[in-house]
Formats: sequence, C-alpha cells, structure tokens
Amino acid sequence: MGRQTRVPGVVLAASLVLVVAGCSGGAVPGDDGKATPRASKSASRPASPPADDGKPAAGEVLPGMVSAAVARSQLAALKVAAPGTMAGYSRAKFTHWAEQGNKCDTREVVLQRDGADVVRDAECRLVSGKWTSLYDAVVVTEASKVDIDHMVPLAEGWRSGAAGWDAAKRKAFANDLTHPQLLAVSASSNRSKGDQSPDLWQPPSKASWCQYGRAWTTVKSTYGLTVTEPEKKMLGTMLDTCAP
Repeated sequence: MGRQTRVPGVVLAASLVLVVAGCSGGAVPGDDGKATPRASKSASRPASPPADDGKPAAGEVLPGMVSAAVARSQLAALKVAAPGTMAGYSRAKFTHWAEQGNKCDTREVVLQRDGADVVRDAECRLVSGKWTSLYDAVVVTEASKVDIDHMVPLAEGWRSGAAGWDAAKRKAFANDLTHPQLLAVSASSNRSKGDQSPDLWQPPSKASWCQYGRAWTTVKSTYGLTVTEPEKKMLGTMLDTCAP
C-alpha cells in the first residue's frame, strides 16, 4: 500500500493465521502501492494488539468469508460493465493506513492477525514473526518480503465504481478489517498481481483459488462494484474449485 496516514479509527483484531505485512514507519510500495514493513531496531514490551472482533473464522484465512454457495449468489447479482478509466485516480484518494488503537494502524493489525509468533515493540513496530502467503504457499520470516494486499486493489476498485465514492467510503474500502479485503502475502506474489482482476491474474497456488474467488466476489458485492464478463467467468471458475 502507499505511505501511512494515521487518522483516528476503529479498534480491531489480532490473531494468528496467515499472510500479511506492515508497520509504522518507512515502507516500500509494491506494484499496486502495497508497502512492505520496516522492522524495528529494538524490542521492548510488545504492544497490545486491538480487540479480536475481526479475526477470521476457523479454517479461513480472511475475515468475513462466505460459503461458496453464497459467493455464487453474490456473483450472479453483480452488475456486469466495462471497466472505467483511470482518469482522476490517485492512491491518496484512498486514505490509509488508518489508526486502529494501541499505537497500531491497519497494516500493523493485519500483520498481527495473519502471522504466527508475531512480536512487536511498544510502538507496534515489527520485531519478529512468520507468515504463510495464501497466494503461493510461501512461508516468510522476513518482514521485508511480506506485503499487505488489497484483495480488490484500489485501482481496480476505482475502475469498477469507486471513482464515484466520497472520501469516507474510499477510506473504509482501503482499511476494511471486517470483510475479506486485506491480507498478508509474499511481496513477490503481491507485486506480480499488481492491480489486475482475476481474469488477468490468478494466484500461483490453485489451492487458494476457492478462497480468492469467494473473497474477491464478497468484496465487490459488499461495495457494489461492477465486474467485467471475463472477470465474472474466471470468478466462477475459481468458485468451482471449492469442495462440494
């Protein structure tokens, strides 16, 4: 993601699970502007993570996931339209990362939520941890090799409806810890994805396609975003990989 902007926000979750990255301080954006975290130089007492009301359900990597059947219903209801232009687009129009309490911002909350054995210092900066990337099944122990991905990238959101939103809705979209919109993945897979839709890029690990298809469809449904015909077709293919 882009540079951090700390603004008052909601107090949200922390728990072990999977893939994510981010810390306060300097960050290096990926192809879609996602940033990799800067490790803290010294560890003191671990910062208390926000309350755990946004953690994924058992067996899921992301919060707010629905069943394949529900995702198919959501997909069928999505409006099909040609992608909009990028005219007027700027990542700065999607305020992130929002403050989430206890000196932690959205990126840091996701890092805590998705990692294993995550340790932070008193300023909520990363000290150590381990993340398993959903997209390529890569296990990462170096924060510099982990990115936080927007399931539906900000630029893709812009092309499919967010261009007409107000600042508050764009901020909610960029910092959504309730729906399956944010997750930690390997930097290499995130930067390969960029801002591409599922018809143009699919996770290298097909084992992730069911979760990816459900998550993407749910986010687009939640925010009333449109899909293209090729995108809709590929999402259906991904949902078909879900167990009966």
